[in-house]
Amino acid sequence: MHDIKMIRETPEVFDAAMTRRGLGALSSQVLALDAARREVISRSEAALADRNAASKQVGAAKASGDEAEFERLRALVAEKKAEIAALEEEARQADAALNDMLMSLPNLIHADVPDGADESENVELRRWGSPREFGFAAKEHYEIAGAAAGLDFETAAKLSGARFVMLTGGVARLHRALAQFMLDLHTEQHGLAEVNAPVMVREEMMYGTGQLPKFGEDSYRTTEGQWLIPTSEVTLTNIVNGMTVDEGYLPRRYAAHSLCFRSEAGSAGRDTAGMLRQHQFEKVEMVSVTHPDASMEEHERMTGCAEAVLQALELPYRTVVLCTGDLGFGMIKTHDIEVWLPGQGTYREISSVSVAGAFQARRMNARFKPEGGGKPEFVHTLNGSGLAVGRCLIAVLENGQEEDGSVTLPAALHGHLGGKTRLDPTGALV
Repeated sequence: MHDIKMIRETPEVFDAAMTRRGLGALSSQVLALDAARREVISRSEAALADRNAASKQVGAAKASGDEAEFERLRALVAEKKAEIAALEEEARQADAALNDMLMSLPNLIHADVPDGADESENVELRRWGSPREFGFAAKEHYEIAGAAAGLDFETAAKLSGARFVMLTGGVARLHRALAQFMLDLHTEQHGLAEVNAPVMVREEMMYGTGQLPKFGEDSYRTTEGQWLIPTSEVTLTNIVNGMTVDEGYLPRRYAAHSLCFRSEAGSAGRDTAGMLRQHQFEKVEMVSVTHPDASMEEHERMTGCAEAVLQALELPYRTVVLCTGDLGFGMIKTHDIEVWLPGQGTYREISSVSVAGAFQARRMNARFKPEGGGKPEFVHTLNGSGLAVGRCLIAVLENGQEEDGSVTLPAALHGHLGGKTRLDPTGALV
């Protein structure tokens, strides 16, 4: 959510950001709503002052025996009371209109973000590792014999419909091992605090991180009004919802492994083969809550945490910075990490690491008290996948595939698999 004071004082900055977002100059529309709201509040305050003045005079008129003046003032008080009630409702509606507009507009954009129309204009920052050269035609994950034995799309479709998968046997254990490996790495080496949080949240929590109101169709809502989380960014970030903490409390760094649910609205026909794009999936999510002065440095640190997972698993990847046309609604800057998938012969996103600035904190009313005193300020929030577990499973299967249908597994996972090093062509860990 945007700071209306900033828009009043520097409308040109706001307009420049919205123009980079492709929306054009919008400050005049926002400030018109703000002016209407302030004008009706002013009228309401004037009416309240008139009522209070008349109320004080009623007693004096009664005491003096001036019955006509007494009745006039009493009628005036009643008239002002009705006027105030009407103006307060008008002010409530004007405030709601301004709030709705501020809620619906995307975040500002960091100066480092490149301009561009879409993902084709994202800018590569670096690459790590070299794609393996196969002596045979590399297959996609669902075509590899050892993997296909543990990927049951048919039963999942019977149970739940399209875009679900049931993992069995060695593949299921490998998936579990990946999540445990990621959590261990982040908690033991990267200093993140592990959290096991609910996967259903109240509606205001979805507003807090920006999934609502704009992206309601992308998520699932229960009949009781709660929402299934699209990512544990929602739960972890909202830990500080409504809080004012001491500056020394910052930074807070969290990690959680959770189920995630997305309707994939608008993605019909995309990545329908295999398990690349599912309605239900698992992620290890990282969230940081920081001092505003530290958020960009924290962004780089979190990106390194996500990259470290892929390096440990010996999976080639590249890191890109998203251009303006591909940048998420609530973020000022995002790094995407794309892992090499030999079956597709391309890099595919496995993590997005983003900084939201004060955008989410303002929606959540999350602040900190400066150590030197002064007015509380909004914290900055960041989030990133560390990593998407299902996509990491795909990458491990495709990069480790052998011609006989078996899969050689990364050494970093052997300890999480009871010393097993391979997935044989039947899907068993050996």
